[in-house]
Amino acid sequence: MTIAVEKKKGVKPLSSALKIFALLDLIARQKTAVRLVDLTRLTGESKGTVYQRLVTLMEVGWIEQSDPGSYRLSLRAAMIGDMALEQSNLGERATATLEQLALECKETVSLAVLDGVKARLIRRVEAEVVVRAEVRIGTTLQLASSSSGRILTAFATPEIRRLLELKGATLATEDVLDQVRTSGYAVSTGEDILGVRSIAMPIFFGNRGCVAALSIVTPVERFNSERLLPLLRIAAEALNATMLSPERRGAGADG
Repeated sequence: MTIAVEKKKGVKPLSSALKIFALLDLIARQKTAVRLVDLTRLTGESKGTVYQRLVTLMEVGWIEQSDPGSYRLSLRAAMIGDMALEQSNLGERATATLEQLALECKETVSLAVLDGVKARLIRRVEAEVVVRAEVRIGTTLQLASSSSGRILTAFATPEIRRLLELKGATLATEDVLDQVRTSGYAVSTGEDILGVRSIAMPIFFGNRGCVAALSIVTPVERFNSERLLPLLRIAAEALNATMLSPERRGAGADG
């Protein structure tokens, strides 16, 4: 997709900025942290020049050192990615599905994304019977105990999980995350918000992997995973279909 950018006549982009962002893009394309010597080789620039650009990117928080001499994207990159998805109307595109799910299960439905070291609600549709809890759009949830947090970490890349741990995030145990990946859904522990339980499933966006968690939230006394899971699965599949990239949508059943 080509995006038209309005530029004032005669105004040129800063060549130094373009080179810094080109280095950021190069680091983003690596599967693991990359060494300074490798970046020097890949760019064809001098070691001093590349290092100065790395220092600039570290200063603004886009990259960090994993060990002396190696560099990788920071969690700021993940956060900006989530905000980009939100600004591209991820929540708006999901609203119809959330409203339908809330109508069918008669419970509150939420959509959450990874934000720093927590899960953050970006969309919420209330049921006819409102959950008695102070949970609003913007509310943050613990990654280890909330169903959305468990989904977002279980289906995150190993690199993102390592970054979360380095940032001091508390994650569910590997056994729990493995079980979430195997079953395809997660249930909250009830520790995050007292009197409330939830069940969540992952939402994928093209080849970007899991970008959000769709959840059904109920008071503890009404929580019934056997009743809620089939409805949640249908909604998640419908939402995942709307989030496919144009190329994958065109592939249809062949994809």
